[in-house]
Amino acid sequence: MEERVVIEEWFDAYSDDLYNFLIYYTGSSDVEDLIQETFIKAIRGYNSYKGEAKPKTWLYQIARRVAIDWARKNKRMNGKNHMPLQEDQLSSSKTPEEVYQLEETKQEIYRAIRTLKRSYRDLLLLRCVKDFTVQETASVLEWSPNKVRVTYHRAMKALKKELRNHA
Repeated sequence: MEERVVIEEWFDAYSDDLYNFLIYYTGSSDVEDLIQETFIKAIRGYNSYKGEAKPKTWLYQIARRVAIDWARKNKRMNGKNHMPLQEDQLSSSKTPEEVYQLEETKQEIYRAIRTLKRSYRDLLLLRCVKDFTVQETASVLEWSPNKVRVTYHRAMKALKKELRNHA
């Protein structure tokens, strides 16, 4: 019973972030089932959770695997490019045209990220979109911190190339 209480606390603390991560990862705004599956797997796997990773990174590991399984079931990633624009990102001093241009630029970057290989995409979503540290990213991806740093450099290089090709 204790694990359900802990998971409920984690749900309250992390479900919104996981929801946004899954939207970014899948390209679909319909991720409620994936969130539910993530927390069901967390309840089932709680006894194997050793506390070595922070609960946040452990839940992101589960969510990422759930999203990968979802993509495999659907044979390919969903092509939707809906990315929510959070209100805190908007400054009241920006004109509607500036806000529109910012959103268009973000959409272009997200489309470019989706064309990259999975390891680059995963890394960029965690490091750039979700602002994870190198250590947190390493934990989620089950990589060494050094691999995160090296792959991040390569992923940024590939992203820049992809953006230049579509400019």
